Amino acid sequence: MHANEQTLTRFFTAFAALDADTMASCYAEDAVFDDPGFSLSGRHDISGMWHMLCAAAQGNGREHWRLEFREISANAETGRAVWEAHYQFSATRRQVHNIIGSDFTFTPEGLIDIQRDHFDFWRWSRQALGLGGVMLGWAPFFQKQMRKQTQAALANYMAKHP
Repeated sequence: MHANEQTLTRFFTAFAALDADTMASCYAEDAVFDDPGFSLSGRHDISGMWHMLCAAAQGNGREHWRLEFREISANAETGRAVWEAHYQFSATRRQVHNIIGSDFTFTPEGLIDIQRDHFDFWRWSRQALGLGGVMLGWAPFFQKQMRKQTQAALANYMAKHP
């Protein structure tokens, strides 16, 4: 197993345990994270996102949280993983089963430099938001609005948890 595969296994094992500190330690200082909900630069902001999401999952009860990961592969420069998160979306209390593909690049030291997560936003929004997600989840303006809301939620969380 390549060292970067070990980094990804460590990352996802920590995520399954909702261990945001260990997750954050897998990133380079100037790392980049991007998915349909967040676009972040720097370990500090990425760490804040994982702390916020892990705290939300813990707050909703561990019985509503499960993470499965598979298809981890990596070489010296790049990696990939597929993971599935089962959780209760805190804003609506609706159950979500999100299937995510992650693409990674690594630093020479074996830390995550770039992580880009891809998932079907419309599928997610239908589960998380119900009828509103069915009606609007496909629309780019709605996705843009959701991203603004997640960025605001993260800023609020980080202000309360420096």
